[in-house]
Amino acid sequence: SENGEEPNQGGKQSKLSTASFLPSWTKVSCPCCASDRVEPLVLVKLGVKVVPETKRWLIKLIGTPKKDGGADLMAHPGEDATGDIIVVSAPRCTLQRAVEELGLCKMYCNGDMEAFSYSDRDNFKNSDNMEGFLTLAERQYIVKYELDGLRAQKDLRVPGLPENFTLKKRDIIWQKLGSVGVIVDTLPLHNPNKLKDLSKAWYFGNQLVQPLDEINEYFGSPVAFYFSFLDFYTWSLLPPAMMGLFILPITNFAGDMSPAGSQVGEIQEDSGFVISGHMILAVFSMLWSTVVMEMWKRRSASLSYRWGTLNLAERFAEPRPGYRGELGTNPVTGRVEPLFPDWQRGLRMALVSVPVVGLFLGLVVLGMMCFYWGEARVQKLHTDWDSLLTRPLLYAPSVLHIVYTNMLATVYKTAAESLTEYENHREESAHQNHLTAKVLVFTFFNYFAVLFHIAFFKRDVPLLRKRLASLLIVSQLVNQVTEVVIPYLVDRFISSPKRNEKEEDPVEDKFRNQGNMPPFPGLFAEYIELLVQFGYLSLFSCVFPLTAVLLLLNNLTEIRSDAYKICKLFRKPFSPPVGDMGVWQIAFEVLSFVSVVSNCWLLVLSPRLQEKCRRGEMSSTDLLLGAVIVEHLLILVKVIIAALIPDEPNWIRKKKEQWEYKSMQALRQQSTLTSR
Repeated sequence: SENGEEPNQGGKQSKLSTASFLPSWTKVSCPCCASDRVEPLVLVKLGVKVVPETKRWLIKLIGTPKKDGGADLMAHPGEDATGDIIVVSAPRCTLQRAVEELGLCKMYCNGDMEAFSYSDRDNFKNSDNMEGFLTLAERQYIVKYELDGLRAQKDLRVPGLPENFTLKKRDIIWQKLGSVGVIVDTLPLHNPNKLKDLSKAWYFGNQLVQPLDEINEYFGSPVAFYFSFLDFYTWSLLPPAMMGLFILPITNFAGDMSPAGSQVGEIQEDSGFVISGHMILAVFSMLWSTVVMEMWKRRSASLSYRWGTLNLAERFAEPRPGYRGELGTNPVTGRVEPLFPDWQRGLRMALVSVPVVGLFLGLVVLGMMCFYWGEARVQKLHTDWDSLLTRPLLYAPSVLHIVYTNMLATVYKTAAESLTEYENHREESAHQNHLTAKVLVFTFFNYFAVLFHIAFFKRDVPLLRKRLASLLIVSQLVNQVTEVVIPYLVDRFISSPKRNEKEEDPVEDKFRNQGNMPPFPGLFAEYIELLVQFGYLSLFSCVFPLTAVLLLLNNLTEIRSDAYKICKLFRKPFSPPVGDMGVWQIAFEVLSFVSVVSNCWLLVLSPRLQEKCRRGEMSSTDLLLGAVIVEHLLILVKVIIAALIPDEPNWIRKKKEQWEYKSMQALRQQSTLTSR
């Protein structure tokens, strides 16, 4: 692999990072890929009982051409054949062929982004310099992609392993070796110089702009899309925050914070401004959530084009490594692979997954009942004693319930992962979609069930406001502690002393130290946190105007804390190229739609309307009919706004049409040549 940086990654040079020891790297099968510099990309950690014979066989397999059953990569044994690591790199041709297979777009000689074609590689900019042509994250993912794709072409025995261990034909080699402890871990390697530069531009100093291109270069498009959305969403909080601060003094919401459970109808008759503020915030929240998601889709499409992931290939992929089944012939692709009947998967989902998810939803209801019981007891205690000492206790049930829901969410996520693995989905995308769907259903129920019950069954606006304030404050404090403080303390006082890295240490030891760091937990929890925030703001912020203000303050620190975590506290993750946020974008759009219904019915609880019903000036039937009409009108407005704001900028739409036209032309030419 050609490389534009010095291979020595700091400290004393070792044979892994100097050209004079190039014979230690396996030879490339393609002469045009020969280079005097090789970039270490991925570290493979071996089990402690792996003998040199097994390690030599594995290194040979990694370097063997694809047509002979290998990965067509480059491998280095580390210090010697007895060590417990293998360092892997990739030659230029292997990287370029993988780029075409993945459907990535790269800069053409005319300055436009085009789908990469290996046969036309000379017309793409920087195609002879892999560091300029591919991001570091793409190069590392392609190595993992090739290693995971290793399959046994015939039954074979691995040297150095027991006689009873045999790789069967079409077995996934990397997964099978991992199951017997030969391969302990596979991780992408940090580049200290690039990481230092990224850290300075990202979370050091007072920068207000995220270095998104640098994030995409180093950590890949999934991480870059998350931070781009976090940045976009955070600055989008400015309008509702300003609106909340403007509405707050004229609405006198603070006057309704009485914890005595006073009903809405008991608000004073002259509270006209309260009604106006209530309605303004409700309508504003609905329009804001719609506009934000539509504008984000346009920004997402622009970033996807810039990062070359707008036209990712849809292909019949190999089964994911965790897929299990009886070996057979795939009726669609004709490949020999594990097969698992769809009816059996459906049976597992119906008889196991659905009941378990239902059980956890029942635990959510149980927690909600305990919350109401505790709320009633504390209210009675405060009424009987009526002292300053009992006033803080009024928030105790809400705080305890929030802690309970957070703990339940953590346990449920583990259960959801086990259930999804048990369902045995063939493709990684299907596996992730089902896992995300389970967590989203529970998250929506867990975080919003109590708020909906308070708002639409108890119809207690003061209690709803108090509950929302508790959620915003306590949840943010808990998140900051669990996501930043605890990992920092663990890294500072437990992990760092164990690594104890020195500048003059061999580069192999520095690579091993990276393997001692905890694995990156992924962006699941981060997206869930943003989704819950978005729900609080779009669904209920009209009863608590400071919602956007608190979220804005939290997210300004969240951007830096998340950046610090991924740079300093965890291993570098593998990042497959993606074109958007995936199912998370759908989840945000669903919440945006639900906000119309929620805010319309919260309007029914406005003090003036409730007062008119109490006096008999308006019947309950008229009130409900009016709410339904307003709801449908606002849904229509939402649909019109979504139609008026295209999902993609016009120039991207034209570019996609050009790609489609060129593809049709190429197929036509191919058909003409075939007919001749």
